[in-house]
Amino acid sequence: MKLTLSLLTLTALLSGATLRAEDKVAQPGGKLPGNVSISLVKVADDLVDPVSVAAPNDGSGRIFVIERPGVIQVIKDGKKNKRPFLDLKDKTISSFLELGMFSMAFHPDFKSNGKVYIAYADLWFNGATMIAEYTVSKSNPDQLDPESVKILMQIDFPYCNHHGGQIAFGPDGYLYIGVGDGGWEGDVINAGQDLHTLLGKMLRIDVNKSSGDRAYDIPKDNPFITPLQQMVLFGVSEEAFSKVHPKAKPEIWAYGLRNPWTFSFDSKTGDMYVADIGQNHWEEINMQPASSKGGENYGWKFMCGSHPFPMKLKKNADGTETASDPENYPKVGVLPIGEYSHVNQGICVINLGVSRNKDYPELDGVYFCADWGSGKVWGMKQDDGKWQMQELVDLADGIRPTGSGIGPDGSIYLTHATANYGGPVDPYTSERGAVWKVVPTSKVPAGAATAPVAGK
Repeated sequence: MKLTLSLLTLTALLSGATLRAEDKVAQPGGKLPGNVSISLVKVADDLVDPVSVAAPNDGSGRIFVIERPGVIQVIKDGKKNKRPFLDLKDKTISSFLELGMFSMAFHPDFKSNGKVYIAYADLWFNGATMIAEYTVSKSNPDQLDPESVKILMQIDFPYCNHHGGQIAFGPDGYLYIGVGDGGWEGDVINAGQDLHTLLGKMLRIDVNKSSGDRAYDIPKDNPFITPLQQMVLFGVSEEAFSKVHPKAKPEIWAYGLRNPWTFSFDSKTGDMYVADIGQNHWEEINMQPASSKGGENYGWKFMCGSHPFPMKLKKNADGTETASDPENYPKVGVLPIGEYSHVNQGICVINLGVSRNKDYPELDGVYFCADWGSGKVWGMKQDDGKWQMQELVDLADGIRPTGSGIGPDGSIYLTHATANYGGPVDPYTSERGAVWKVVPTSKVPAGAATAPVAGK
């Protein structure tokens, strides 16, 4: 009988604990404090597979929509410019739904330096995620200068799915990059828990500096930096040894993620919310407080939501399957604040963000998320120290949330596209998508087009 343990198995055993009642994660069915009611007001349409929105804090009122085939459109006063901000179709692979142009982020000093950052799957590098820096054209503020491009990172993947792709600047001025576990299913390469790879992680880099052969720098307080040192074998505490990671990728900020397709920061508190797309049974929402020093393990692939992976099931008398002995599951890493089941809630969680628009005080501090498969939209907020998760909208007529964005005024935008899951598919043959704004139902402008809701 072999008595060997893999590093991953040992980590699971050391991290294991029984879920306590106070550890239970919020699920749909809760009630938000206050009387929260929302509608989605159309901002723009005639868009090809829109997957993300970005808006600079430059007073222009423009919003920028990322179309998955590799184009960034400029929206002014609800109208799309004739020419795009950037057209990168010749370098973007988008034949499969989880590939394409993912997102963009404006530099915190965009108003003065004109710098923009793009994440996309590069056609010529087998779908590798490229993080590229561009600068606005000197002759046209509604276009990027294609000659200004500088590639900051190239992240290679073994498979065509679970690339993640969201990028965003945190309140600390660093660029955060969500990276999926590399694809297929079940994290077959064990990327989530492996600190030797960028896959399955949240990364954090400094784009204002370069270091050595990198086109960026590593923030000095990233959690997995082990300086060169002499080896001391004895007289060192176990806690000290637990912080020694000589081969860990220094870009890593947090780990144990499956497919962080979307995430955002609360513009008021600085807290980060990560919607991590789940496997077969559960979707999860993680929250990292602004006070965090990084290094969180969000559990994948030992956990999916607050449940173990693989899920242990038992057969019921009616032929259905349910979780077996859920109260005695081992716990690995940091539990999410919210989760929902694939049984009747959805299949693919999409982060929308925290509302901070001063004109919508009834929505202030509410975190919103949605599901691409079901079209449901939930709100989350703490009430008496416990997270509540309430369904607010059940979208109809095939509206499928694909991504989001937050305006400088704290407004939340949602993109939708009827994108076909599969490939190869030409996105330009699909039904056009749109961008919607989350608005309190009582403040929908007269005559505005609103998203259809199931049962109404």
